[in-house]
Amino acid sequence: MRKLLLGLFTLLSFPAAAQLADSFADGNFTQNPTWAGDAASFQVNSQLQLQSNGPAITGTTLQLVTPCQAATGTTWEFYANLKLATSSGNYADVWLMADQPDLKTTGTKGYFVRLGGTPDEVALFRKDATGSPVYVVNGLDGSLASSTNNVVRVRVTRSPQNVWKLERDPTGAGTSYVTEGTATDATHQRSNYCGVLLTYSAANNRSFYFDDFRVTDATPPALVSATPVTARQLDVVYNELVDAAPSAVSYRLAGAGAPAVLTAQRDATDPALVHLTLGADLALGNNTLEARNVSDLYGNTATGPLTMSFVNKGFPVAPGVNQVLITEIMADETPTVGLPASEYLEIHNPTAGTLVDLGGVRLQKAGSTTGAVFPAGATLLPGEYAVVCGSTRATQFASFGKVFGLTNFPSLGNDGDRLLLRSRTGQTLFEVSYSDTWYKDNRKKDGGWSIEMVDLANPCAGIDNWTASTDVSGGTPGRANSTKATKPDLTPPALLRAVALTPTTVRLFFGEKLDSTTAANPALYALTPAAAITRVAPVSPDFRMVDLTLAAPLVVNKPTTVTAQRITDCVGNAAGPATSAAFALPGTPAPGDIVINEVLFNPRTGGVDFVELLNRSAQYLDVHGWQLSSETVTGTDVLDITTEPYVLAPGQLVVLTTRPDVVQNHYPTHDAAAFLAMNSFPSLPDDAGTVVVLDATGQTLDRYTYDKSQHLALLDDLNGVSLERVRPEGPSLASNFHSAASAVGYATPGRPNSQYQPDPGGDKFFRIDPEIFTPDGDGQQDLTTVNYRLNQPGYVASVTVYDAQGALVRHLVRNETLAVSGFWPWDGLSNQGRKAPVGYYVFYIELFQPSSGLKYDYKRTVVVGARL
Repeated sequence: MRKLLLGLFTLLSFPAAAQLADSFADGNFTQNPTWAGDAASFQVNSQLQLQSNGPAITGTTLQLVTPCQAATGTTWEFYANLKLATSSGNYADVWLMADQPDLKTTGTKGYFVRLGGTPDEVALFRKDATGSPVYVVNGLDGSLASSTNNVVRVRVTRSPQNVWKLERDPTGAGTSYVTEGTATDATHQRSNYCGVLLTYSAANNRSFYFDDFRVTDATPPALVSATPVTARQLDVVYNELVDAAPSAVSYRLAGAGAPAVLTAQRDATDPALVHLTLGADLALGNNTLEARNVSDLYGNTATGPLTMSFVNKGFPVAPGVNQVLITEIMADETPTVGLPASEYLEIHNPTAGTLVDLGGVRLQKAGSTTGAVFPAGATLLPGEYAVVCGSTRATQFASFGKVFGLTNFPSLGNDGDRLLLRSRTGQTLFEVSYSDTWYKDNRKKDGGWSIEMVDLANPCAGIDNWTASTDVSGGTPGRANSTKATKPDLTPPALLRAVALTPTTVRLFFGEKLDSTTAANPALYALTPAAAITRVAPVSPDFRMVDLTLAAPLVVNKPTTVTAQRITDCVGNAAGPATSAAFALPGTPAPGDIVINEVLFNPRTGGVDFVELLNRSAQYLDVHGWQLSSETVTGTDVLDITTEPYVLAPGQLVVLTTRPDVVQNHYPTHDAAAFLAMNSFPSLPDDAGTVVVLDATGQTLDRYTYDKSQHLALLDDLNGVSLERVRPEGPSLASNFHSAASAVGYATPGRPNSQYQPDPGGDKFFRIDPEIFTPDGDGQQDLTTVNYRLNQPGYVASVTVYDAQGALVRHLVRNETLAVSGFWPWDGLSNQGRKAPVGYYVFYIELFQPSSGLKYDYKRTVVVGARL
């Protein structure tokens, strides 16, 4: 039997030349066509019929098979005579279609006609890989009732629509067919063999006669399906086996601009399958394939055109930058408004035609080494939204559409966080740094409401393009955002500052996210004085920074200007005019180079503390590694200012706070570029304390002891009022600080102080400036100063203020040891803390030199005025 199977497989390797037809007129069954199997148990008798001649043993089964691949649109005919009484042990199965040559094995699949059996019938059966045969058409019982002569001619047809028809002619002539029935069955579409399988008892070993086998396929092939396999490969399936060498010109895709078919290749193992290779990507959506002049194995040609419509849903591709967005954030889920009490994110595929493959994409917080990874097979359709949450919370969002429940879903900070989506290769696909100010609604930020991206076409924007959801449930997980609107980014990127990290590395800081590809072009940058740039590297994850590598080292404290032009942000806005920034390689700080310029220690409700520093030196100084300290009676609180390079130019201000956005919201007239966010802030008591600035070596650069009593006594409410340095060059003492003016909102973070006074200079020992002042807290000449410049140090002075009638008003200074120069401010208040009336006043100055014992008296006049 093994030799038989090998021989049959060899025969099958050659395509059939015609339909099957065998009347045994040549006196044999071993050629034209070749039947194989239990060949020794069959013979062609003198009447030129195929006759069984097996062993006379009850329970014997015999088989003969011949290759035949006809399967649909086919007619099968044969003559038979069973000269026996049919029964459960005496019957014949004529196989029309079989997938393998061994008809005896239980795994053979196909269709056969059973002659006889217990019902003594002619019936059509289907055989699957497992289980017993099942009826397709159940013939008339008793139609083969003779015990010696059961002549019958059988005809079976299968239409291209898989409708089977079974006919029987009891005369055997083929002219008087009776229909046994019809049925539809499309289970098996392929055939490799047809044949006979006999079962008999000992007395009937020579009682089976067959003749006139004919298999006719007169119908052309029909298209069953067309399936996109890749963007440029289409698999076409027919209802039957087709020609071994299909022509590419037989195929075309309908529609203007449709890709051409380059090649057509029949599958090596499934002759009904043809692989088409296209010249361009297949269009998404509905498509139509046309096929002409396609032939089956028997020469039946479909002149066509045959047409098949199909839908191309796209093929998952790894997402690029901004091809998967975080469009909604529920960071504070309680108290609930109408959504599940669970943190979630919403992601969105903003593309019009890209099926995004999320497998391996990582969701994580900035700086974290762990993250939540999307599973293999996770996809996002063009325009589709999905909810992302913790793995144990996925069922809570099942009703909202597509949900990805991820292990290691990051905990979302209520006040804010920085979230990243990274590709399998580590590329940053999307980044968002949100805070609770993005709600723009104090009630909603307390919990139960999400924040939503407003314009999905502007994914790089921050607070301006996000706001609290307006949906009554608190958010819109898995669907379009309730705040959806057009809010395009029309602003080109601006260069905020530049920092020399090393003598040959300069880092540029931009105001928004850049297109990292265009930003890497060295031709976009230039230095003055000229210096060669050897490398440009945009810095991930948000690409707001660009590092330039220089060919030659910079000189310490030598000012240099970098210019950037045609820089493009991540949504395509290109900078028009060149944008520039000055920088220098920073020097080494000395005490007093950096001073405390303004302090807010008692913020208004919802506000935060801040400390403003001023670089009053002639050096460029890097605050990287510096510390800000608060000293109180209970201890010292020392915290790092920044772990990143941040250089202050001469005369530059920087505002230190944990929440620049809050400070900027409370004091709108600010310079946003002057703010430096600290991760945490030292505690500043509301009544009194000491602020200290230390450099990276621990050296104290400046120290200021504040007290609420230093505020203008006329103020009824000190909340939200800062103390400002009056003279930059003056000492960090209470006498050099004053309450910020009401006219500027009681604080000036990031811009010149409202109470700033220049040094009047001059060659006199004592000078009053201004000589007329209006102490009303509006920031316009709120105080006057007694300025001194002496010939040597070591003097001691007392200053007293009298009114025009000579009455004592204020002891301003008592026995104070003086430096060579300095000043004393008077805020117009008396010793009792009351505002001095409008009028003339006299400063009586007593100057004493202990080394010589000399004493000098001076009088200077000042006017307390009022604005009408």
